[in-house]
Amino acid sequence: MKDLGRCGNLLKMNQSLKNWYIYIVRCADNSLYTGITLDIERRLAEHNGQKGGAKYTRNKQPVKLVYTEMADSQSAASRREFAIKKLSKQEKEGLIET
Repeated sequence: MKDLGRCGNLLKMNQSLKNWYIYIVRCADNSLYTGITLDIERRLAEHNGQKGGAKYTRNKQPVKLVYTEMADSQSAASRREFAIKKLSKQEKEGLIET
C-alpha cells in the first residue's frame, strides 16, 4: 500500500473530526434497520431508492428515520451499531421512544 504521507494524515484527521451517526429507520413493513453514516440525509436518500442503499431496505421502501445518535469515531459508531443490532425489536422500540 502506498504511503500517503502528510496528505494521508490530513485525510485521516479530517475524517476523525466528523461526527459519525448511528441511525435506525423504520421500513414500510414496520421492520427496523440499523446502520452508521457520516451523512444522515444522503444515507436516507440512498435507502429510499437512490443508488447505494442497503440490500435489506431495497424492497421495504419507503423508509423513515426514527432514531439517531452521534459518535466520535467510526469504531465507536460500529460498536454501538453492533450493540443496538443485538437488541430485540421491543428494546429497539423503547430506544426509539426515548
